[in-house]
Amino acid sequence: MRWRRADLRGRVNGDLQLRFEHKGLTSHAGLEFVRRYFGMVELSGMLRRELGSVMPRSDFGAPTMVLVILALLISGGRRLRHLLYLDGDPIVLRFCGLRRLPSPRTVGRWLAEFRARHLSRLQWVNSLVAAQAIRQVGVRRLTIDVDGSVVSTGLQVEWAQRGFNPHRRKVPSYYPITAYEAQSGQVLRVQNRPGNVHDGKASLGFLRALLTQIATTLGGGYGLEFRMDGAFFRREIIALLERHGAEYAIKVPFYPWMGLKARVQQTEQWARVNDEVSCAEHRVEPARWGRRLRVVVYRRRVAHETAKNFQLDLFDPSNGHYEYSAVVTNKVINGQALWAFISGRGVHEKIYGELKRGFAFDCVPTMRYAANSAWQLLSVLTFNLMRGFQMATTAERRTATRKRRSLYRFEAIHTLRYLCLHRAGALVRPDGYPTLDVGSAPGVIDRFQRLDRLLKVA
Repeated sequence: MRWRRADLRGRVNGDLQLRFEHKGLTSHAGLEFVRRYFGMVELSGMLRRELGSVMPRSDFGAPTMVLVILALLISGGRRLRHLLYLDGDPIVLRFCGLRRLPSPRTVGRWLAEFRARHLSRLQWVNSLVAAQAIRQVGVRRLTIDVDGSVVSTGLQVEWAQRGFNPHRRKVPSYYPITAYEAQSGQVLRVQNRPGNVHDGKASLGFLRALLTQIATTLGGGYGLEFRMDGAFFRREIIALLERHGAEYAIKVPFYPWMGLKARVQQTEQWARVNDEVSCAEHRVEPARWGRRLRVVVYRRRVAHETAKNFQLDLFDPSNGHYEYSAVVTNKVINGQALWAFISGRGVHEKIYGELKRGFAFDCVPTMRYAANSAWQLLSVLTFNLMRGFQMATTAERRTATRKRRSLYRFEAIHTLRYLCLHRAGALVRPDGYPTLDVGSAPGVIDRFQRLDRLLKVA
C-alpha cells in the first residue's frame, strides 16, 4: 500500500460546487486494514464453511450478507437504510467483495427468513472467534461476567413483553443476556429473551450452553470463575457451577430468610478493606438449601442518609450512615481481594454501553424475534472482531490486576472510527495499480503506516 500527498484544489472562499460522479472517493479508508485482518484470520472461509449451506438463501450468498452487515456496523450504521450511504464506496465494496451492495430491503428480507435453527450457527461462529482471541491472549483462567440488559422495542415486535425496564416500564422490550470474558475482552455468548423473564431463573439453560461451548471450543485446562449480580443467587445456579468446578462470586440480596440483617447487628469487628469499606465474613445456611455458604458482608461509609435496603435500619449516630452489600463465594481469598474481584464486574455495564451506542445492539431492525436475535448476534460478532483487530495491531498489553480487567488497552469504537476507520481518501491508479491516497496529515500517515507494518508482521 502506498501513500500519496493529496492534491487539494478549489476555492478558499465562497461556496463549493458538488460533484457526484467520482467513483474513487471513500470515507472509510481505514476499513482496508480491517479487511486485511479478516483475511489474516480467514473469516470469509469460516463463514463459508459454517454458514454457507445452513443460512437463509440469498442471491448474494449468506457469507456475503454477513460481511455486508459487518461493514454496516463497523462503519457506524444503525439502520438497514444506512446501507444507501455506503453503496458506491470502493473500500466498502472491496471489503464485501461486491461490485454493488444489496439494498436495505434485500437485507431486511434475508433477516426475516431467520428461524431459531439458524441462530445456533451464528452463535457457533461467534464462539469460534472468541475462542481464537482467548488463545491469542494466553490466559488459563477465564473470568466470566453474566448479566442481562434491556432493549426497548415497538408495540408490535414479536416476543417483546413488558417487564424489567426501569426507565420505561410500559414499553415492551427484549431482555438479552450475555457472558463476557473480562481478561480477553470478548463476549462469549449472547441470547435474546422476552422482556418479562426473570434474569436468574431463566439463565440456567444459558449457563449450561455456555459451559458446553467453553469445553467444545477451548477444551479442558481452563479455570473458570464467574461474577454475577443478586438475580443469580439461586440454589440451582450455585450447584451447577460447583458441579463444573467453577469458582463464583455472586451478590446476595438481603432476603429475610437469609438472616443477614441479624448477622450484621451481631457483628462487633469489621476488617478494613479501604478508607471507606469494611467487611465481615459469615457462614450462612439458607433454609431448605441443605448447605453452608461463605458470605462476606460489606459496608461502605457514606455522608448521607441511604435508601431503603441499604441502611437496613442499623443507624447509629456515633457510627454514621452505611450502605451494605453481601457476596457469596467459594473462592479462597480474603475479603479485601474479593471486594476488588467483584468490583471488576462493573466493566460489563460499559461493554453493554459500547454495544448499544457503537454497534447498534439496541436497534430492532424487523418485527420478527429470530431476525432481531440474529442482529444482536451479528452486533456481538462485530464487537469481538474489532477487539481482535486491535489485539493484532495497536492495543497495548498491560499487567493483570485483582479486578481482572482486560489485558489489552482497547480503544472505544467511536475513537477507532475517528482515528482510522472514517478517514477520507481516494482510490487512484498512478502507476497502473490501485493506490489509496489518504492525504498528508502527519497523524494519519503515522497511524496508517503503523497499522500497515503491524498487520504485515502479525
